[in-house]
Formats: sequence, C-alpha cells, structure tokens
Amino acid sequence: MKLERLLSIIILLLNRRLVQAKELAERFEVSVRTIYRDIEVINGAGIPIVTYQGTNGGIGLMEGYRLDHNVLTNDELADIVTALRSISTSYGNEHQLRLLEKIHSVVPPAYSEDFQHKTNSVLIDYSPWDGNERLRPKLQLLKEAVDKCLIARFIYSNAEGEITYRTVEPYMLILKGRQWYLQAYCLEKEQFRLFKLKRMKELEIAAGRTFIRRELPMQERDTGQNPCEPSRVTEIVLRFHADSRHLAEEWFGIEGLLPVEDGSWQVRKAYPEDDWLYRFILGLGHHAEVLEPPHLRDIIASRAEQVAKIYSRAKST
Repeated sequence: MKLERLLSIIILLLNRRLVQAKELAERFEVSVRTIYRDIEVINGAGIPIVTYQGTNGGIGLMEGYRLDHNVLTNDELADIVTALRSISTSYGNEHQLRLLEKIHSVVPPAYSEDFQHKTNSVLIDYSPWDGNERLRPKLQLLKEAVDKCLIARFIYSNAEGEITYRTVEPYMLILKGRQWYLQAYCLEKEQFRLFKLKRMKELEIAAGRTFIRRELPMQERDTGQNPCEPSRVTEIVLRFHADSRHLAEEWFGIEGLLPVEDGSWQVRKAYPEDDWLYRFILGLGHHAEVLEPPHLRDIIASRAEQVAKIYSRAKST
C-alpha cells in the first residue's frame, strides 16, 4: 500500500504544480505527518520535491523537473489503446490516430506480439448501426467550440416538438446510450442544459466571440444519474409470452425475469414516464403486455389503436 501511495503522489505532482499536504492526507487516508515522511522517501529516491510555505504554498516538484523514465507500463499502454480504439468508433479524429501511432512506437519489439493481442482482445463499439456520419460535422464544430470557448448558436427542437433558437456556451460533449449530447450554459434560460445533437439544426460557431467557462453546478456533474424527479418515475410490470423470452433477456437480462405458472415471464422495472417510455413499450410489439400501472396500460392501448387505424385506412384505399 505504501508503494502504491508513493507512486500516486509522484504522478499527482507531475500533473499539478502544487498540492496541499492536508489534501494528500485526506486523499490517501493517512496523517499529514505520514505524508511528509513519504516526501522524504521520494526525495531520497532522487526525485526533488520542494515544500513552499505561506498562504499559497504546498508541495510540488522542483521547477523544470521531469521524469526521464516511462511512467506507464506496457499493460497500461495496451489499456489506453483499447480505450482509444473504442472511442474512435463513435468519435474519431486525426489526433487520436496520431496518438495511437505514438503509443505503438514506444512499445518494445519483444513485447509487440503480446501488445497486439492485448489491444485486439476487446473492442467496445459505440457507433449506431446506421452510422453517425451526419453527426460528425456537428461533433467537430462543437469540439472546437468547447476547446476554444466559443459561443455556439442553433435551432433546437425538444421532445415535445417545441422549436427554439438557442445561444449557448459549450461545456462538454457527452455520449450516453449511443446518443450524443452537448452540455452547455444556455444564455436564454440562464442555466446549464443538455442538448441532443440530433435535435439541432443550422448549427454555427460565433467566430471570435469567446466566453469564460462557468463552474458546473454540483448537481449537473454526475451525468450517469437520471435527471428526472422521483415523482415522474413509474414502476411498470411487463409480461412477455413464453416464446418471447429471448427478447426479454436482451432488454432486461436473465436475472430480471420472473417466471409465471402459465409459462410467461414478468419484468418489474422503474422508468421516467415520458414519450420515450411509450415508444419503447410500443416497440416491443406483440411480445410484451403492460400489466401495471393501469393508466400506462390505457395509454399504450390507445396509441396502439391509433397505429392500427392508420394501417386500416391504408388497406381500404
């Protein structure tokens, strides 16, 4: 554990100019005295660490010092290549390709075959089946806007079909559920918002119009959390016919299925109730039936009738 802590401190100091001893102690759950002992050990190993006193003081590497040896192991480099190749399936650019070439160039020849095997053992493909060529120009423009802090403007259509003109300060591009989003501060709404790239049109970057990046509110930082209020989340129960078990397993996993005496399978799951949920259930077709709650069952039945009427009219004409 001590060796891991020493290496972690070195890497942290390589990436940051100054770090408070108290911060290091809290990060590694040790005392401040232990941190200063660690600093002595690192100094003894030939890595010059300086302690600066005062209000803006802290612990840092001697000015101009750089490690000559490779910080990353071959296995760690292989993990980075795997991650880059996976990201490139949905968001690739020349910088990533050049970085991949650089990493391959520093791998020792004796390890080359093993390295190729490790980097080709896993690939996480984020791209949709129909590709995302239409999104690439938007991604490139917005990436430039994020990097250079440039104002972006576009026409946006939300989930309810309302069309608005937005001027935003781009903060971050997010890939979630195979969909690209832009997290940005909206100047019209005066708050951070998530915008789906597929709902944008007439995107343009205001050349020369820059902004100072705002601090992202704490509640906006965890994009893995569902932004919906608990009151809007509905627990649903679906029944899948016996011959549709494969479809239920694909969506909910084997562990999520409950067997019923008649041979069918039930799934209990909580979702935000919105138009996406209605479309998702309708997309299951005749394989699934809503059992609970009653109001959701009525909504799905009503929408299914509307679809049936469209095809009935088409058949009669």
